[in-house]
Amino acid sequence: MQWWTDIRRKVLVEGVSKRQVKAEYRIHTKTLEKILAHPKPPGYRMTQPRSKPMIGPFLGRIEEILRQDRELPKKQRHTAKRIFDRLKEEGYTGGYTQVKDAVRNARVRLKDVYIPLAHRPGEAQMDFGYALAKINGQLRKVAFFVMSLPYSDAVYVQAYEKICTEVFWDGHVRAFTFFDGVPCRISYDNERVMVAKVMKRHQRKLTDGFLQLQSHYLFKEHFCNVARGNEKGVVESMVRYTRSNFMVPVPEVRSFDELNRMLEERCREELGRNLRGKDGTKGQLLADERGRFIDLPVVPFESCRVRTCTASSLSLVRFDGNDYSVPVRYAHYETVVKGYIDRIVVCRGDECIAEHPRLWGKAGVHFNPVHYLALLERKPGGLDHARPLEDWKLPSCFRDLRSRLEADLDGEGTREYIKVLRLLEKHSPKELARAVEQGLRCGASSRDAIAQFLIPRPEWRCTRFNLDGHEHLRHVQVASADVADYNRLLGQEVGA
Repeated sequence: MQWWTDIRRKVLVEGVSKRQVKAEYRIHTKTLEKILAHPKPPGYRMTQPRSKPMIGPFLGRIEEILRQDRELPKKQRHTAKRIFDRLKEEGYTGGYTQVKDAVRNARVRLKDVYIPLAHRPGEAQMDFGYALAKINGQLRKVAFFVMSLPYSDAVYVQAYEKICTEVFWDGHVRAFTFFDGVPCRISYDNERVMVAKVMKRHQRKLTDGFLQLQSHYLFKEHFCNVARGNEKGVVESMVRYTRSNFMVPVPEVRSFDELNRMLEERCREELGRNLRGKDGTKGQLLADERGRFIDLPVVPFESCRVRTCTASSLSLVRFDGNDYSVPVRYAHYETVVKGYIDRIVVCRGDECIAEHPRLWGKAGVHFNPVHYLALLERKPGGLDHARPLEDWKLPSCFRDLRSRLEADLDGEGTREYIKVLRLLEKHSPKELARAVEQGLRCGASSRDAIAQFLIPRPEWRCTRFNLDGHEHLRHVQVASADVADYNRLLGQEVGA
């Protein structure tokens, strides 16, 4: 480059003749003309593309194969070697290198080109992702919900057992509470919890679950074209960002609640960061776009899926492939089962008759032993063989109580022990255990005796006579009694 500059300066500024410069630098006339015409070396320029007699006739075929591959899974697409083999079968006689170069160039030409999008305040994008987490000592794959606001770049993340309607609802309810408002428009992909069927002309048949949530919060929806996640690219990148920043290293927690508290705290920390290309922090931008949000309704959406189910002869109701017990008096009756993300609630009319932790596997059973005590009272012989009682851990005082009752009452001891257990229908295990211990110390082991220890008794020293509500008794005067009057009465009765 130095000699190029020197030649240009000598000829164009200092006026040195071209003949002298050519002799001094030993260059051709055409080379000198090129130097004077260009401030820097222009490089090699072809006047017309090189002919490709071998691969040229097959370039269209290569591009056709690659276009067809775009509709197939990545693991079943053509490699350059496979395309080379196919072209040889179709008459190609050239080498592999030409095919490899042609495939590389064709793939570049076929890559998608996108238009930068403007993100208006008050709009959101939502997606799901997967990550590993160690929960209660077990390494497992969890689904996580992500909602992102492209304008402010605020994000909300929560982890769940799996993707289902209840999880979809719960994630939205929590996100809206976190953002303190409802985005006016939310972009989605075509998950089955939202879209029942993709129809022609970009129309969607939406699920009832999605419509229930939308009717409650009144936001507008936008669904991306199938396999076009770039249409909601902000949340797609947020899924990757939160996975690599919030969940690396793999979080070790005792429960999903602890994991979600940690994730929500990280989302709050994100609000303090500055967004590239914009003034202010994410939190400040979020505060600005809240003016475009829809106000939260007074009553939040209840994130539970409701099913009607008839309790079986085993006093079990089924929800999402798992069975849950109800009190035996409701066997064969129709019940309403509400499935939340953390619990199952069973109702009969307006009464809640059972509540269980949610099971997320398949073919699981969760028993409440208390539900079967009324039946065992009628059939005490099944006490030691009842499946609902197999893993029931009771304090040692219950074992002592049963031994004493069976020794004192012979054949009725087991039934009396079950009657004592039925007090758990109204009292906590801790309260009943304390009452049983008191009864054993006093030698009172029957059901009625132990029930007396469950009646709350205030300390008499702390009691005081109270006339609230009986003001008319304040004016009553009670004279002191003379014990001698009772003796006189007794004397009269003896004389008579």
